[in-house]
Amino acid sequence: MFTYLRESIKAIFERDPAARSVLEVILCYPGFHALLAYRIAHWFYRHKLFLIARLISQIARFFTGIEIHPGAKIGKGLFIDHGMGVVIGETTEIGDNVTIYQGVTLGGTGKEKGKRHPTIGNNVIIAAGAKVLGSITVGDNAKIGAGAVVIKPVPPNSTVVGVPGRVVVQDGVRVGPPDLEHGKLPDPMLAFCEETQKRLAQLEAKLGLKGGLQDGNHGL
Repeated sequence: MFTYLRESIKAIFERDPAARSVLEVILCYPGFHALLAYRIAHWFYRHKLFLIARLISQIARFFTGIEIHPGAKIGKGLFIDHGMGVVIGETTEIGDNVTIYQGVTLGGTGKEKGKRHPTIGNNVIIAAGAKVLGSITVGDNAKIGAGAVVIKPVPPNSTVVGVPGRVVVQDGVRVGPPDLEHGKLPDPMLAFCEETQKRLAQLEAKLGLKGGLQDGNHGL
């Protein structure tokens, strides 16, 4: 437990520039409180004391706004920033050094039994409001953009944005420490509009060479 506490506090200091002291983290960070309660609830869950486990998780939800099912499997170094509205389902598996922002759901897609929640790799960033649904895998070093709805597997080293989620960057190269610049993700709709505008300009230039636009004749 003490090792876990040290790892959690270290992760917060590495990824949150607003963290100023250990005491502040212990007293004021709901993500830290929720994960501490999860570790206790998970112990009871593994020992088949399901009611006690769920009761602890629901109490933690009441005080933090973060719902983590005690059956979930969570690696070391998870950082839940702000955290209000985060939901992590029963069969979710989360790797090491993952960062989750407020409003994220790691949920299922129906009433199926067995593995029905996502598996999140190492060093993954899941931005505010994103929904990752179903028994899918999000590869290591992936980024899920704010508000994305992900229902298909995400390859490693990829960036996913949109509804439904689309892979817009995949460089195939392992990245370094977690990159928290989730506010600077590519915009596929903007790129489409820019490409359309570029092709339109090229078409106008060709028509202009023939005298169509240069002569003021726009009645195409």
